[in-house]
Amino acid sequence: MKILTLLRHAKSGWDDPVRRDFDRPLNPRGRRAARVVGREMRSLGLAFDEILASPARRVVETIEEVASAFGPIAPDYDRRIYLASATALTELVRQTGDQVERLLLVGHNPGLEELALFLSGADGPLRSEVEVKYPTGTLAEIALPVAHWSEVAEGRGKIARFIRPRDLDPELGPEEG
Repeated sequence: MKILTLLRHAKSGWDDPVRRDFDRPLNPRGRRAARVVGREMRSLGLAFDEILASPARRVVETIEEVASAFGPIAPDYDRRIYLASATALTELVRQTGDQVERLLLVGHNPGLEELALFLSGADGPLRSEVEVKYPTGTLAEIALPVAHWSEVAEGRGKIARFIRPRDLDPELGPEEG
């Protein structure tokens, strides 16, 4: 059994005057949401053998905030994850060494949402939640009944957890307006 955990970066700021999307920082709400999710990850006892992440600023800052509540996180930053498609992310997952049992992938939508839907079976309440929306700062854990990451394929997994910041702190729910 392999466990793939997907973490979408927290809410970033659109009003920051950066030239490139890659350089957008988290906003205060995003920082708070990442810390809340980090605390939940710690309380659940989550652990990872390998962490792959986009090097975009908002992902780096998400990891820093999660780590402030969860504990040390040492990702391998990989530019291929930045705005990657589900197909590209699937290939990265399939290239993971078999010594890794629990992989954390930190990145962006729509790739993470599409990957979760691609890998999970057609039914289940958590899959239905992902179909509705995969908000910023959200974590999805997918249990994959495979011995080798190279065996990861469409519909082979089951979404075991889907943790949205707003589920942990109602003040982090959808903004009005």
